[in-house]
Amino acid sequence: MKVGFGQYLHAAFNARPMGMFVPPNWLMLGVFAFLGMMEPAMWLIGAGLEMAYLYTLSTNPRFQRTVIGAQAWEERKAGIERQHNFVAQLSSADQAKYHALEARCQAILRQQGAESVSPDLQAQGEGLGRLLWIYLRLLLTRQSIQRVLAESDAGSNRQSLSQRLDRLQEQLKQPSMSEELRKSLSSQVEIIQQRIQSQQDARQKLQFVEAELMRIEEQVELIREQVALSADPASISQRIDSVAATLGGTTQWIREQQQMYGNVEDLLADPPPVVASSAAPTSAVKESA
Repeated sequence: MKVGFGQYLHAAFNARPMGMFVPPNWLMLGVFAFLGMMEPAMWLIGAGLEMAYLYTLSTNPRFQRTVIGAQAWEERKAGIERQHNFVAQLSSADQAKYHALEARCQAILRQQGAESVSPDLQAQGEGLGRLLWIYLRLLLTRQSIQRVLAESDAGSNRQSLSQRLDRLQEQLKQPSMSEELRKSLSSQVEIIQQRIQSQQDARQKLQFVEAELMRIEEQVELIREQVALSADPASISQRIDSVAATLGGTTQWIREQQQMYGNVEDLLADPPPVVASSAAPTSAVKESA
């Protein structure tokens, strides 16, 4: 995560030790602003002290790590909230499927003693988070396709599209038909043929989504079994990464379907990692040098 020097300066300007309600930098500025009204030279002294304070604190490695950690937590909170909003869009049945897979992913970390945080377990959490994110997007894509098909069926007449197509083609065989009517009916035939093809494509896409959902579920189950047999978190992490890599084509396919079916949210942002249990929120930057 890259943090610019301007962000460090901003954090240093507002930094406050734990237990203080007002940043000490604000108090110092207030004092020198008051003194400057009696002796203008105090404003120059205050400005020099302010620049020295901000530079010293913003370049302090420990403070920079604190800023990076706080920003990472804010980004993670935003990702979790975004993910929860997507889950809320699912039907109750699909929400249950999602939470079931999420619980299995959390179980993988708990099996390895997730209370002892290690780089390998963190990598596993990130990898499982990507799998869970793809699973969620597949559920939403399936729901979008199902909705389009349902609306198409509801908007049709009692006759099926194939029946309407047969009826129109029979009408076109009449030799006494006027040219204007023939053009109109021919145009209807083309439209219905396109609708039939579109619905066939949508049903094939549903089959693909179902297959990918099952593949992710089976992969997670396989990883759970491998965790029980392997004591090496690094190998499990590599296994999760390799599984996520095989789903690269799926993520691109999902993006294409989202554009087609009206859901334009992308998969470019890093999803929040899976954790064994809910992490308590951390506070904002509250330390100074």
